[in-house]
Amino acid sequence: MSTKNRTGYVYSDDILKYRFNNEHPFNQMRLKLTTELLLDAQFLTKENILEPRIATDDEIGLIHKYDYIQAIKHASHGILSAEEAKKYGFNEDTVPFRHMHQHCARIVGGALNLVDKIMDGTYTNGCHLGGGLHHALAGRANGFCIYNDVAITAQYLVNRYNQRVMIIDTDAHHGDGTQWSFYTSNEVLTYSIHETGKFLFPGSGHYTERGEDIGYGYTVNVPLEPYTEDESFLESFKSTVEPVIAAFKPDIILSVNGVDIHYRDPLTHMSCTLSSLYHLPYMLKDLAEKYTENKIIMFGGGGYNLWRVVPRAWSHLYLSLINEPIQQGYLPLNWINKWKHYSSVTLPKRWEDRLNDYTYVPRTAEISEKNARISNLVASWYDLSN
Repeated sequence: MSTKNRTGYVYSDDILKYRFNNEHPFNQMRLKLTTELLLDAQFLTKENILEPRIATDDEIGLIHKYDYIQAIKHASHGILSAEEAKKYGFNEDTVPFRHMHQHCARIVGGALNLVDKIMDGTYTNGCHLGGGLHHALAGRANGFCIYNDVAITAQYLVNRYNQRVMIIDTDAHHGDGTQWSFYTSNEVLTYSIHETGKFLFPGSGHYTERGEDIGYGYTVNVPLEPYTEDESFLESFKSTVEPVIAAFKPDIILSVNGVDIHYRDPLTHMSCTLSSLYHLPYMLKDLAEKYTENKIIMFGGGGYNLWRVVPRAWSHLYLSLINEPIQQGYLPLNWINKWKHYSSVTLPKRWEDRLNDYTYVPRTAEISEKNARISNLVASWYDLSN
């Protein structure tokens, strides 16, 4: 079997039904745009696409509380009081929608399908761009996320396959839901590099958050300054992730690949370009080759510039897994012609960032120095023997 055929790609149009409303910034059309781009560029074939199933209540219950799952089912049919809505985390950002339980359970099931295919040897690795809902808590919806598919996948790997799991999260927002799910565990290590919570949701992810009890040392956070640029982001990631993975020695990596560190993202304050977002998955793939015999699942995550950032960035997750190089040159004309009438902005014509609207940061040296200081602290205190 060729390398390309050993990579699974979770997708069905039904995943697009995870949708709050037409005005909400979380828009799963970005997943369809990415999938169509990969198909039109002839990188993805329908043989690689893995249909998601609906996860069972017991599987969702690996992380989430029974009463919360029941509340989600009730909310799916509009049966949730104002008091219950508040208790379970529903607000103007994360709002109930019709058949919510089923559509959320499908995202979880897609991840578990992929796990089973990797563990039985059908696939070596894979990606699930519709997943990456890393903010959901055990008993509360949070930050556009209902069920935490990443945390459930990690616990499923531990319980069913006795795997040591490392979660590597490069989303601009701290992966709080996954962190708190495993804060007292030594079977799953969570690593999150993100914009500092001083000015950004969810406000957590300080470098001193390291886990508790037997989980102490199994939580790693690398908070970066707002307006961090490519060089500082990649250097901070490289200098901290390698010591952690070398010490923990995971059997498999789950990566959360939000692309909201891009300077065009409307919800964050980072100043990275597609250059970072193109290189990150290849760095992750190299880590998987070195430490986990290529076993890695790449999830989606945040990313709210629907047309000009997400499709090109997320395409490179799959490209890295099938050993295709970083792309240059023109995007497929079929893709541009198909979507240009739907887009509210002029679609990009090339894989490269034009940077015609990039604002150069006057405090680059100061920001980079602060990030280096935090990265050095993280790398120096990290020691799983404690």
